[in-house]
Amino acid sequence: MEFEKNIVEGIFINRPNRFNAKVLLNDEEIVVHVPNTGRCREILVEGTKIFLREELNPNRKTKYDLIAAMKGDIIINIDSQIPNKVVNEALINKKIKSLNKYSKINREKTFGKSRFDFKLSTEDDKEIYYLEVKGVTLEENGHCMFPDAPTERGAKHILELIEAKNQGYGAGVLFLIQLDKVKTFSPNYSRDPEFSNALKLAKEKGVDIFAYNCYVDKNSIELNEDVNIIL
Repeated sequence: MEFEKNIVEGIFINRPNRFNAKVLLNDEEIVVHVPNTGRCREILVEGTKIFLREELNPNRKTKYDLIAAMKGDIIINIDSQIPNKVVNEALINKKIKSLNKYSKINREKTFGKSRFDFKLSTEDDKEIYYLEVKGVTLEENGHCMFPDAPTERGAKHILELIEAKNQGYGAGVLFLIQLDKVKTFSPNYSRDPEFSNALKLAKEKGVDIFAYNCYVDKNSIELNEDVNIIL
C-alpha cells in the first residue's frame, strides 16, 4: 500500500511518554505523535533517522506522526494502525495462500469476549475463519519476536482463538513483521511468557500461526513472504 500523505525525514531526539516524541525537523525541535504504545527502545534511539507522516487535521495538537525509523540499513515501520491495512490488502489480492478460499472479508468482528481483526467466510458462508493480526517491530540479527512488552490483551486473543477452533470455526493469528530481510520469528518468552505459552498451546490445538515480513520504504509497505516460525 502506498501512503497518500506527505512523508518527511527527521532525527529522533527522545520520547518523553508513550504517545509523543521530540524530533529534529529542518533544524527545528518539534513534538510529534507516536502511533505505537510499545516500547520500541531498540528502534527509537537518539540520533536515528526517522520518517514522519504529515497530518492535515487542524484540530490535532501535533502536525506529524512518527511512522518509521532506520535501524542500520533497514527501515522499520512502527505505525500500529498499519498491519491490519496491509493484511486486508493482502487478503483482497489473495497473497496469503492458506486463506485464499475465503472471498468475504469483514473487519473488527466480535467473538465471545474478544473482537478479532477479521472474520472471513466462503462465498456460501459455510466456512468461517477468525483471524487476529499482530504487528511486529522487535528485531535482533534477522530474527523477530513478539511482543516487545507484556500484553495481557494479546494472550486473551490467543485463548479466544482456541475457543473459536474448539467450536468448529477456522482460527489463526498472523504476525505482520513491519520490516524486510527477516527469516525467522518466535514469541518473546523472556518478556511475556504468558502470551508465548498461550501461542504454543494454540498451535497444539490447531490454531494457524502465520508470520510474514514486508517490503518497506518511506512511502509504502506491502506484505512480502512468510518466515520460519520457531515455537
